[in-house]
Amino acid sequence: MVQKASSAAATAPFPEEALFVELLRTADRLSRAPAQLLRDYRLSPALYNVLRILRGAPDGLLCGEIAGRMVTREPDITRLLDRLEKRTLVQRCREEEDRRRVLVRITGGGLDLLSRLDGPVQELHRRQLGHLSRKQLWALTDLVVAARSEPE
Repeated sequence: MVQKASSAAATAPFPEEALFVELLRTADRLSRAPAQLLRDYRLSPALYNVLRILRGAPDGLLCGEIAGRMVTREPDITRLLDRLEKRTLVQRCREEEDRRRVLVRITGGGLDLLSRLDGPVQELHRRQLGHLSRKQLWALTDLVVAARSEPE
């Protein structure tokens, strides 16, 4: 069953504004529970995102590459990496050819932490979105990606 837009969005003068408001509300509601779950592991959503990015890059990534793959824009990747390195979840090393370039890799400890989080995070997403069919989930994903893309 599809819910009607909230009264604030429904009274917006333009459908684009109504959609914008509903996307913000949805993002806020869906992000609260994962943030709480991650807090129990002493992680922020941004720190978790860095670890997931690095898990997908076993050879490591440069700091700028990590920043480019983040779900949300983070102005200070270095600060995030400092926090993860202090917990020995990532390691940084300067490249030999160009000492200005810093390669970052996830450690065994970082991989272990992510593996402990995989199940709880997946279950949380199922609780949040499991009422939608697979077809609805993929259709909504396509629509959100289309909304985010640049107009032609």
